[in-house]
Amino acid sequence: MTATHTHSPFGNYGYAVLTAQALRAPDAVALDCDAGRRTYAELNRQVNRRATVLRSQGIAQGRRVACLLHAPLGITEVYLAAAKTGAVVAALNPYWSDDMLVAVVERSGCTAFVYDGCADELVERIRPALPGVTDWLRLGGPAPAAVDFDGESHAASDAEPELGACHDDPLALFFTSGTTGLPKAVVHTHSGALSTAQLWLDVPRGPDPVFGTGPIIWGVGFIAIAGPALYGGMRLVLEADFSPATFLEAAARERITHISVIPSFFTELLRDNRHRQADLTSLRVVLLGGEPVLPAVLARIKERLPTTEVFSYYGQTEAPYSVIGRPGTAMATKAVGRARTACAVKVVDASGNRLVGEAGEICLTGPHLLAGYDGQPEQTAEVLRDGWYVGGDLGVLDERGALTVLGRRQDAIARAGRYVLPGEIEEAALAVPGVAEAGAVAVPGKGSDQHILLAVAPVPEQALDEPTVRDALAGMLPEHCHPDAVVIADRLPHGQDASGGQGKLLRREIRDRWAHRVQGRGL
Repeated sequence: MTATHTHSPFGNYGYAVLTAQALRAPDAVALDCDAGRRTYAELNRQVNRRATVLRSQGIAQGRRVACLLHAPLGITEVYLAAAKTGAVVAALNPYWSDDMLVAVVERSGCTAFVYDGCADELVERIRPALPGVTDWLRLGGPAPAAVDFDGESHAASDAEPELGACHDDPLALFFTSGTTGLPKAVVHTHSGALSTAQLWLDVPRGPDPVFGTGPIIWGVGFIAIAGPALYGGMRLVLEADFSPATFLEAAARERITHISVIPSFFTELLRDNRHRQADLTSLRVVLLGGEPVLPAVLARIKERLPTTEVFSYYGQTEAPYSVIGRPGTAMATKAVGRARTACAVKVVDASGNRLVGEAGEICLTGPHLLAGYDGQPEQTAEVLRDGWYVGGDLGVLDERGALTVLGRRQDAIARAGRYVLPGEIEEAALAVPGVAEAGAVAVPGKGSDQHILLAVAPVPEQALDEPTVRDALAGMLPEHCHPDAVVIADRLPHGQDASGGQGKLLRREIRDRWAHRVQGRGL
């Protein structure tokens, strides 16, 4: 940390996100959760106590701390406390296997481990395999061979701690959801995370904003959701379960004004008529990202929430909230939006030449980008090219700078000398009466052509059969997009994101479960 960094504490993520708000509006409510309500001043004092305990254990600038936490309040306090001390959080996924957790902790160089009561049995299993971890801290009360983080915090000083890092110093390691090998550790810095927190320069807040979320704030969701909400002076409602059913109750109880979810959240929410009985009149802004926002899903949301502003966004763990906008307004219906303030986006061909109005590879840049993949310089060089992040997604940029995301290059289906994108087929399938959700994937065929497998889930209590879906699609799609097999499933497979609702659609799981339906047809 250079001498110029010490002139102002506002380059430290924990101070800029939380302490600044506590100085500005100490009595404003920062968050509500199962443990009760905290003002900004109260939350800041508790975070300071946590930071004091970390420092007493020698957990300060540059030291890496594995965090395996389930409770949103614990995540919020520990992540912000670590930021103030300068420790680097390794945000572990509680749904990884034991072997995966051990391998990630070892490769990340963590020498301290913070966990809560939900992880007691898991920690007991993996602890012998982690001799490099010398400090274990537990939230939720005392435990053998672990620091009682809560007890020590209760007796600790709540004065502002000496800030241990800022600006370009590493803040945290957030992990990709790679399908093979160990997930890559994405390094985000204090300044990069603060740039992400400035989301509200591009999205309206209005008076008395209330942001609702759940345990999804572990991982990069913390700097994409919880951090921006606090940075923007909002009231953060932390639900232990943010499933659609819980959301319906919490939205009315807490008068939630803002949420950020994946489109599949609304696919599940609007499957039946329970939402019709809920009071959602407080909801002002819905942010949709993480998956393509298909026009059919957007139409269903707008029908249910006609006065709510719907924003779509595009980004990745390596570059959160890069592009944002209101679909279907001044932009093309399928466009996500334009680059967020201080960020930029371009689409290039295979030679790196900029394209307008043509499909190519999406490139992102801005102060919010990852610093790199921890300990993996070759992989870093593959995605960071001349200051741009190139993550392998395909898209089209129009002459006004609006980006339409076509999807992952690896998801494109080779058919009849052309590439078919799953979203084209899924959008048509959602227009078929009785279809609640759709997922299209490629299945290897003979030669270079691939077969198309479509899985659909019906609206509850509505009959749906393969011939009906197939006949309807024949009239909506060109022949090279026609699926070779249609599977009717009660539900489609989704990833576990800890939110309580269904996570992202797992196309690879669709392929694994039902590829034989195509192969069995002798195609």
